[in-house]
Amino acid sequence: MTMTFHKYQGTGNDFIIIDNRNYIFPKKNSSLIASLCDRHFGIGADGLILLEDHKTVDFSMIYFNADGHESTMCGNGGRCIVAFAKELKLFKKTTTFYAIDGIHSAEINSDKVSLKMINVHDILVSKEFIFTNTGSPHHIEMVENLDDISVIEKGRTIIDSLYSSEGCNINFVEQLDHQTFKVRTYERGVEDETLACGTGATAVAIAMYKIGKSDSNQIKLDVLGGHLEVQFIAHEESFTDIILSGPAQFVFKGTLNL
Repeated sequence: MTMTFHKYQGTGNDFIIIDNRNYIFPKKNSSLIASLCDRHFGIGADGLILLEDHKTVDFSMIYFNADGHESTMCGNGGRCIVAFAKELKLFKKTTTFYAIDGIHSAEINSDKVSLKMINVHDILVSKEFIFTNTGSPHHIEMVENLDDISVIEKGRTIIDSLYSSEGCNINFVEQLDHQTFKVRTYERGVEDETLACGTGATAVAIAMYKIGKSDSNQIKLDVLGGHLEVQFIAHEESFTDIILSGPAQFVFKGTLNL
């Protein structure tokens, strides 16, 4: 059996995307998914995404981490599947789709995809870090000289000490100006530093507002793979109308022999 796959990337966060509306991809085969994401013996990706039908919205997004296991929401993956769905002519300019954390809406202009994220109500602020969930759990620490940080080593140490049971995404942040922050992220499920993380950028943006590092509701995030933007409406105890924006681009396509 052969299947076509498409490779997309959003600020360097890259994904294998498959149109699975015929439901023939063996999505319970975690070892297969992990092998496809392997950068030496497979296609290579931070994750694999299946596009499937949905009864009430344009499509469903099923996301798997590079380790082969279905995971929580992926912001850049969500933006990439929107670009893919546009190529499939599932919508013209705006769309709604289902993901594991609920219904999302999105808009696409050229290669820029703006994705509405879930509302955020709970933000834990301590002296050492901030924790919140933007569809995936995120630990956020401010640092100096971000370029010199050993993200992998320090990220794994934090996970082992605080989040060993379920894991967590670890974000290190350096402020560049009033509304711009540089971010590097260690992603669970990839178990490595990635060039970008959409839910991480979202978490950093609202965390920086929450702790008073910025009073702007439009935050710019410099990530290793480029630039993302997050805007939101801030309330006393929550954040709503959160929009993650940035590029989502087709890379190549090929066929799988399953």
